[in-house]
Amino acid sequence: MWKKEDSKPAGVSGDPVNSATRSSLAASSSPATVGALPTSPRAAACISQGIRIKGEITGSEDLFVDGIIEGKLNLANGSLTIGPNGHVKADVHAREVIVRGKIEGKVTGRDKVQLWSTGQVTGEVQTDRLAIEDGALLRGKVEAGRQTNKPAEIKASVATPIGKTADRVTVNSGTAAD
Repeated sequence: MWKKEDSKPAGVSGDPVNSATRSSLAASSSPATVGALPTSPRAAACISQGIRIKGEITGSEDLFVDGIIEGKLNLANGSLTIGPNGHVKADVHAREVIVRGKIEGKVTGRDKVQLWSTGQVTGEVQTDRLAIEDGALLRGKVEAGRQTNKPAEIKASVATPIGKTADRVTVNSGTAAD
């Protein structure tokens, strides 16, 4: 037979103050959820729906935006995810940019820029790798691929999926992938 003491997890005392403290610490270290959208454990910050920020945002951690931002957004080593309700009117610079909402301005994704089917970008996009899902909207100038010193390099290209099974188009070095 089990005793009541045996059924408690290790490290949990019967003291309600210590139990509450441990519960709040455990909850704060677990992955957060934003509405119905889970964020990764690496996502250090979240600007949720209903929040509006005007100004300059800088940092080196990952950021999830489902609210409204106007100004400048610089995440040198972080990943920026614009949620489906997010609207960013800013020049954006990040290691990786994932767009499920709207961005107006210059978008620089050092490693990658992804436009999901609900994503809309109006402005300039500059990145090494660009992925666009069917249904996404992109208006403006695109520079994709690693920069070389050749002046005759193709600066922008348009790619369309081949076949019905393709749901994502990736553009590298200014040419469409097979």
